[in-house]
Amino acid sequence: MSTCTHESMINHHERGIRWRGIAGTVVVELLVLLALGAAVVRYVEWSSDAALAEFMSATEPSASVANHSGEFSTPVQALKVRADCDRKG
Repeated sequence: MSTCTHESMINHHERGIRWRGIAGTVVVELLVLLALGAAVVRYVEWSSDAALAEFMSATEPSASVANHSGEFSTPVQALKVRADCDRKG
């Protein structure tokens, strides 16, 4: 059997669990996780906005592509052909 002396009780108390230190560490860890989570959410929102803008600009029809009515979105100017061109013959 071991007997506990007063001195060993004091040493055991000094080497015991420091709850304040653990609680402080947990609070700091939670703040870091919260900051990282907010950063990840902000990055995903930003990249989604950028991807959507790129997608929307890629899906806009160009000037040479016909619209749904079969007409070009920009008017095509017809070449004027002279009816009285000189023919050599």
